[in-house]
Amino acid sequence: MRRPKIAVIGGGTGISVILDSLRKKDVDIAAIVTVADDGGSSGELRKNIQQLTPPGDLRNVLVALSDMPKFYEKVFQYRFADGDGPLSGHPLGNLIIAGISEMQGSTYNAMQLLTKFFHTTGKIYPSSDQPLTLHAVFTDGVEVVGESQIANYQGMIERVYVKQTYNEDKPRASRKVVRTILESDMVVLGPGSLFTSILPNLMIEEIGQALLETEAEIAYVCNIMTQRGETEHFSDSDHVRVLHSHLGQAFIDTVLVNIDQVPQDYMDYNQFDEYLVQVEHDFEGLRKQVPRVISSNFLRLEDGGAFHDGQLVVDELMQIIQVRK
Repeated sequence: MRRPKIAVIGGGTGISVILDSLRKKDVDIAAIVTVADDGGSSGELRKNIQQLTPPGDLRNVLVALSDMPKFYEKVFQYRFADGDGPLSGHPLGNLIIAGISEMQGSTYNAMQLLTKFFHTTGKIYPSSDQPLTLHAVFTDGVEVVGESQIANYQGMIERVYVKQTYNEDKPRASRKVVRTILESDMVVLGPGSLFTSILPNLMIEEIGQALLETEAEIAYVCNIMTQRGETEHFSDSDHVRVLHSHLGQAFIDTVLVNIDQVPQDYMDYNQFDEYLVQVEHDFEGLRKQVPRVISSNFLRLEDGGAFHDGQLVVDELMQIIQVRK
């Protein structure tokens, strides 16, 4: 029997949890990863190497889908110390992706080579082969440019959109991305930052249109925590409302919601300073927007942070796939 095809869309840190568990299943995986990050190491590299799509999220996805030994992973993820001059703060993996992108002529080509080199389970596609800049329009009319700057503005985001960073051309999806979405049995959105990890992919018109046209089951893994400068005071229903409004119609079939409680005073807000409180539940609002709501214990507590338990989430996704067969 043909293996189910599952595409996962988002940013590297959030979706890596799902991908790491999903690769252990008998499925055909494709990860579609945002290229709008302009902060940290990725931001510095894209300033210095024009046409480079930011490598940080791609690096994390590469590790999640690879069977590389832990030592190789440690080497690939090694971050240069603060006192290392121009190399300060750069993960070694980002520099490798940047170098191979230059050698191969594009980040898309680099990722196809690196997936073979690291024996990954599945394909990895940057959502666009050109670096994109994220724009956020707030409810007071102020527009903030740059993913790394959005959380610094005190206000509520009304909408986001993306533009090519170095020219006025219309943002285009990378090769095979649209076809992958259209041919998938399931498309998984998130988990990850709503406005800065998930929506930058959907705001590439070809990708948004493919999500509206695909016959795949579209599942959204709702965040556990609200995020400073993005989703303050948001309920789970608000997250879905924003996704639907950006594409102009309802398109999500299933929402997965964590209902386990993060213990009071557990979060290490020095380490996870972007997170605020748990996302509030509005099940009535969710049921008005989506056909299926799955609420369960998806919580994993680790090192002072609240994360999704990838295995529990993937088990639910696989059950949905089985029902659809």
